Amino acid sequence: MKVISKTFWWIGFIQLLGFGSFVWAQGDLSGSEAEPEFKTVEWVDLIPSEVLKILLNPPSYIAEIEDGSDEDQIASQIKNTLVEEEEDIYQQALASTDVNPVLDGQKIRIPGFVVPLEFDEEQTISQFFLVPYFGACLHMPPPPPNQIILVNAPNGVQMSALYEPFWLEGQIATTITENDMAKSAYAMKLHRLSPYSE
Repeated sequence: MKVISKTFWWIGFIQLLGFGSFVWAQGDLSGSEAEPEFKTVEWVDLIPSEVLKILLNPPSYIAEIEDGSDEDQIASQIKNTLVEEEEDIYQQALASTDVNPVLDGQKIRIPGFVVPLEFDEEQTISQFFLVPYFGACLHMPPPPPNQIILVNAPNGVQMSALYEPFWLEGQIATTITENDMAKSAYAMKLHRLSPYSE
């Protein structure tokens, strides 16, 4: 079984987003069920256009990296990212904290997966990351910070199935937060979380 590199996985994910579809959600995202004040957005909307253009046009050396090779290992990628940071805009885009400033302060509705950060003994979650694909930050490397939303839920939410996607509604802010698990470039106070349906 081959190891899937973060770089190759992210290229595939971004290319799918570029064609207007989700890895896990295909269907009408027009927001017909959303409250009128919440605008439905896609994950690709969180990426500034100049960063998205870089991600959709990876350098030729990316195709030369073999799955499972030393270059493919996460530690090597991090090291290479630090070494080549000034020279390689593609590596910078993979770890970008650049945000779409138009979204700051907007009331949005977005689908995603929950990664719990703070919860009590009853498993009531009060803070979590919302991410675009299942397993991000837990079983797979985290996506770029501009593809992670830190969500505060002061009233707490109970969840029985973290592997299921959810719709999230709230006011988004362009705020960088970092913890041991990942860095997020967006934050939101939860208004409503509901099971995903097309």
